[in-house]
Amino acid sequence: MLGHGLIFWLIIGGIAGWLAGRLMRGGGFGVIGDIVLGVVGGLIGGWCAGALGIHIGGGIIASLLTATAGAVLLIAVVRLIRRGA
Repeated sequence: MLGHGLIFWLIIGGIAGWLAGRLMRGGGFGVIGDIVLGVVGGLIGGWCAGALGIHIGGGIIASLLTATAGAVLLIAVVRLIRRGA
């Protein structure tokens, strides 16, 4: 059962990373980069939603929205850091 959860995270992460790359008008970070970006974005998005008291609900769509929002935030921060360096 643990393997299915990991596969779900990777699929949602990949889709969220790809969506975030498109929303931020970037070329993306490659397949692996998009997956990592989406998974980390999901963690960031979930943490931010919890900290702000936002509860979207469960399910695939809610997970995808949360991960995409977190990935967009992560891309924005990475771009700010790159410009400053």
